[in-house]
Amino acid sequence: MAAHEEFFSGISKIPYQPDAGAADVMCFKYYNADEVLRGRKMEEWLRFSVCYWHSFCGTGADPFGFQTLHRPWNEGTPMEAAKKRLRVAFEFFTKLGVKYYTFHDRDMAPEGSTLQESNKNLDEMTDLALQLQNQTGIKVLWVTCNLFAHPRYMNGAATNPDCHVLAYAGAQVKKGLEIAKKLGAENFVFWGGREGFLSIHNTDVAAELKHMANFFKMAVKYKEKIGLKCQFLIEPKPKEPCRHQYDYDAMSVIGFLKHYGLQDHFKLNIEPNHTTLAGHSYEHDIVMASAFGMLGSVDANTGSPDLGWDTDQFPMDIKNTTLVMKTIIEQGGLQPGGLNFDAKVRRESTDLVDLFIAHIGAMDAFARGLRNAVRIMDDGIMTGMVMERYSSFSHGLGHKVDNGSATLEEMEDFVIQNGEPEVKSGKQEKYESIFNHYI
Repeated sequence: MAAHEEFFSGISKIPYQPDAGAADVMCFKYYNADEVLRGRKMEEWLRFSVCYWHSFCGTGADPFGFQTLHRPWNEGTPMEAAKKRLRVAFEFFTKLGVKYYTFHDRDMAPEGSTLQESNKNLDEMTDLALQLQNQTGIKVLWVTCNLFAHPRYMNGAATNPDCHVLAYAGAQVKKGLEIAKKLGAENFVFWGGREGFLSIHNTDVAAELKHMANFFKMAVKYKEKIGLKCQFLIEPKPKEPCRHQYDYDAMSVIGFLKHYGLQDHFKLNIEPNHTTLAGHSYEHDIVMASAFGMLGSVDANTGSPDLGWDTDQFPMDIKNTTLVMKTIIEQGGLQPGGLNFDAKVRRESTDLVDLFIAHIGAMDAFARGLRNAVRIMDDGIMTGMVMERYSSFSHGLGHKVDNGSATLEEMEDFVIQNGEPEVKSGKQEKYESIFNHYI
């Protein structure tokens, strides 16, 4: 990219400087892309992605205040600004040193007055995106469709009580799948921002869930029809903007997928900020989705649980990143998913350089989490303690319980022969103390 096109002038590609001081925030101190851990490069374990909407479309506005982030790339007609914004984004990706980005269809291209105009805008913008991808080698981690912002979707998209609105959402997803194929997206995400209800009095829950399932089945059929090779992902969230959203948490989504026979076509994109909104711990939905073989990708952000709403902050807590990376290592990685920074700088962080500082800090936090998780697993202390705790299931009656061949009659015979079980300590504090050793 020519020098006169630079928007982040004075900033070169972010280096790895492990000996940098505390105040040096424009370098990686822990993220070393080519470093090999457990047979895989760090960049392959982490697969970082920058989200388009927060980082380049965000204005800093919130329900209580106006725009604070006045970006120089948002000037001109909607299409002029869109093209400038896209070039800025690729400059950012390249200097930050990430391999992936994510976007909504309406982030990439402005919505027109008709579906045809919107699609034309999207075609033009994705032509430019493909050109920039080919120039830089940067890829699309996932594409998604914005089926929640426009007033037509105020009562939902796939769960709307009006089939005309559902049809519009279907047409939008059809185009979204086409551009996902065009750009070589490795995943496609469905986030049901308004798929839920505010009042049960005017809602037919059974009908809405069935319609949403059938909507997903249409998407699966079209994906197969056009030969799109990517992973479908559903992103859970319990509330906000709806009072109750159908994709409440990981287990709700898994139950929904299995009930409607969709489990072979979808995995989950877990956003920890959403997990905490559901009343769970940060790592909960990542662990639960992984346990069922359904963890596909992570929207790597965090929130402030004391506030009770979705704040989309950059993840900086090393304990949290360690727990996430331990789960990812245990399941063999996230590919074709990744760690997408669905996070925004605070409305008070108004300097352009703050975009770099935020992403660098979060990438380092996950690199530290990866290093910690590798040490935990290589040492094997905690793994061995857990195995010992469940050792009764490795032989005899326990083995039969584990493989599903035991009967209740055998349970009774075992207790009659062996009497009351000896209660054993769970040693929670010991586990916590050992875990803290690695942080």
